[in-house]
Amino acid sequence: MARNTASGAQRAAAALRDRIEDGQLPPGTQLSEEALGRELGVSRNTLREAFRLLVHENLVVHLLNRGVFVRVLEPVDVADIYRMRAALETAGVRAAAGAPAAARRAVTAAVAEAERAAADGDWRRVGSADLRFHRALAALAGSVRVDTAMDRLLAELRLAFHEMPSPRRFHEPFVARNRSIARLLAEGAHERAEAELTTYLDDALAIVLDAMRETDR
Repeated sequence: MARNTASGAQRAAAALRDRIEDGQLPPGTQLSEEALGRELGVSRNTLREAFRLLVHENLVVHLLNRGVFVRVLEPVDVADIYRMRAALETAGVRAAAGAPAAARRAVTAAVAEAERAAADGDWRRVGSADLRFHRALAALAGSVRVDTAMDRLLAELRLAFHEMPSPRRFHEPFVARNRSIARLLAEGAHERAEAELTTYLDDALAIVLDAMRETDR
């Protein structure tokens, strides 16, 4: 019985996670137990366990006497996410020389997908491919724990991306920069790739923080 409840909670959490990442449940949205339980076909106890899982992932918050809400990131949260991203992704870049061929191919495949999506003008797809690119960079480290940490960080980061007024303006400049980093890795220029990635993440953080400040005005 306990295993079934846990499985149901995990499935409900996954469904809610997808809706949050897709923007169907934007930051600040209150999550109704009654409505979501009915939509997902789960009991209130199962849904509450799903909420607890998402609280642990920093995607929702439980406010006493108010309910559960999709988390609204503060600038300090975003800065911390990028700090962790830099540590994990540069670790992957430094390990690239010894990474399996499949892991290296995942990097270039994500770049190619972003370029195809950009050519189609599908900037939401570009954003998803961009996150896959960065996850693939971290995955070069060959660590299950790094992969898990990156998955959580990138899920959180999508909350910040919802603040961007123009997905195209945000993502378009980084498509070519992703290609540049992938090319440096393919050439074995790992130190240059790490330096480029560090500058890249600093630039992306500045853009996101500027957008958040504009939203607050």
